[in-house]
Amino acid sequence: MNNLFFKKTYSVLSSAEIVSKEKSNMTEDRFEHCIGVSKTAKKLAELNQYDEDKAALAGFIHDYAKQVSVEEYREVIKTKGFDQDLLNWNRSIWHGIVGTYFIQRDLKINDTEILTAVRRHTTADVEMTTLDKIVFMADYIEPGRSFPGVEEARKITYANIDRGVGYQLAHTLEFLIEKRNKIYPRTLDAYNVWGIKE
Repeated sequence: MNNLFFKKTYSVLSSAEIVSKEKSNMTEDRFEHCIGVSKTAKKLAELNQYDEDKAALAGFIHDYAKQVSVEEYREVIKTKGFDQDLLNWNRSIWHGIVGTYFIQRDLKINDTEILTAVRRHTTADVEMTTLDKIVFMADYIEPGRSFPGVEEARKITYANIDRGVGYQLAHTLEFLIEKRNKIYPRTLDAYNVWGIKE
């Protein structure tokens, strides 16, 4: 199981139970991605004087709800107090924002800082905590990622996480615009804070 062990789970569940639940909730490839994000988050936490174990856990569970069905997401958005505008988006946005509902329900994790980092990892935000930035960037640069510019993203992020956030936002917007995809408003707002070079 890749020797995954979290000293503190922020849950009534043990580390082994959380790992097992997550493994059964996704494909093998997605699970491997989550392990990569967890390890990268731990490394970024060390570089940014943050709790390494907490960062590793947040990184590990960030995609817990990535493979929840569209129907189930729609039902949760409609009935659990989420902004109804979310119905105009898709799983790429939902798995962060609405994914926290499934993390609380299934993994019993209610730590505000962890849930906020998961919530923001798909969209970023105008205000981001150190843990938000760690999970956002670990998801982008984990070892399994291979896209044009990933090595530069890694170099920038390991040197300065704020610049890493700006780099990711700029490149994500570029990608979405090139494909003529909709851009989530909060991501545009985040770019205006983190992505602009002074």
